[in-house]
Amino acid sequence: MSEIVLETRRLVLRAWRIEYAKSLFRYAKEPIIGERAGWQAHQSEEESREIIRTVFACPEIYAMVLKETREPIGCVGLLLQQGHLPMNQNEAEIGYWLAKPYWNKGLTTEAAKRLICHAFCDLSLERLWACVFEGNAQSLAVLKKCGFVLHHCADKEQTQSGKAEVYLHLEAASFQDK
Repeated sequence: MSEIVLETRRLVLRAWRIEYAKSLFRYAKEPIIGERAGWQAHQSEEESREIIRTVFACPEIYAMVLKETREPIGCVGLLLQQGHLPMNQNEAEIGYWLAKPYWNKGLTTEAAKRLICHAFCDLSLERLWACVFEGNAQSLAVLKKCGFVLHHCADKEQTQSGKAEVYLHLEAASFQDK
């Protein structure tokens, strides 16, 4: 089976490779990255390698590789029929994180829009979900730029994370970048 590679103007979205472990560790060891994404900061390059072998080996999980440098600078992916909410077979949850030096450059929005197009046009999904920790205004802005709308909010007492969460969704029929 051939590897799926998705491209944008500045990024290549491709499967994670073991040789990306050094870059992954460099960025994922920053506590703020994991905090916003819901995981602990990486403690070693070996831990990053193991994450690539296990978590990032799932279908539809992509390294965000900057074309200019060929370095992975983040991750974007779809959790098919799994995530924070019960989902139907034709739904998925989108998630992403980006290395701090690349924040506020539109890269996450660029990657997310490309993945959303893939989800609706190639995978024939009908709805995407997203979950953001309350207070993560940057992630919320990315989702709104992609057309996601508020579904509901959950107080910290109602969530597994122990943090207040905002749930958004996007219907295939309303996605504009087809």
